[in-house]
This record gives sequence, structure tokens and C-alpha cells, in this order.
Amino acid sequence: MPTEEELKKKLSPERYAVLREKGTEAPFSGELLKEKRSGMFKCAACGNQLFESSKKFDSGTGWPSFDQALPGAVEFVDDESLGMHRTEVVCAKCKSHLGHVFNDGPTSTGKRHCINSVCLEFEPQRERSRV
Repeated sequence: MPTEEELKKKLSPERYAVLREKGTEAPFSGELLKEKRSGMFKCAACGNQLFESSKKFDSGTGWPSFDQALPGAVEFVDDESLGMHRTEVVCAKCKSHLGHVFNDGPTSTGKRHCINSVCLEFEPQRERSRV
């Protein structure tokens, strides 16, 4: 696990502010918002695999949305900030802030993990070589 000082050096100021200081990126600004390729979304701080691309959907909110995370990949924390009750989503490995989860998702899970794009890295699925 990287130390806080290592994370400050590794992450851009924007990524650090969101991941480690619980900030939020502007809606519709994230480079992964419209990512549609098959692959894996990972924590930008520690590389932990978080969400499969097949679980991503367009919620129209301006942030990447997923109906479920990989088992054990994230943890949920009560968040009473901004005068409201929400459920924060953090990386289970490094405890970095990722976003929030809401109970208004359109799939059978009923969940919408609303995740800051800047908190994620995307690893495209490798195509199998033809032999």
C-alpha cells in the first residue's frame, strides 16, 4: 500500500483532492464517462479492480455509473456531509473516496454507484490472439 506521501507524488492534484480529500469532479468532465469498451475499471490510487465494464450504464448524471462492484472491491460508509444522508463508496484496499451509491438504479440491483471518473483507471480487455 502506498503511503500518503507516495500518493501525493503519484496522483495529480485533482485526483488527490477527490480520492484522498473526498472531493468531487465537475459533472460531465470525466474522460471515462463515455467509455464503452470491454474491460476493467480500477482504483487510480492503488490499482484495485473495482467494476467490470459490463456493469456500467449511462445514468445521465454526469458521472460513470455502475449497478454493482466486484465482490469485496468496495466498502460503504455513512456520509452525513452537506446536510444530507448519503452512502459513500470507498476502495476496500486503500480506503480512497470513489463516489456515492444510491438506490435508484435501473437494473435488477436497484443500485447506482455514482463514481468520479478521476478516481478510476480503465484497463481494456485484451483481445485473444488468433492462432
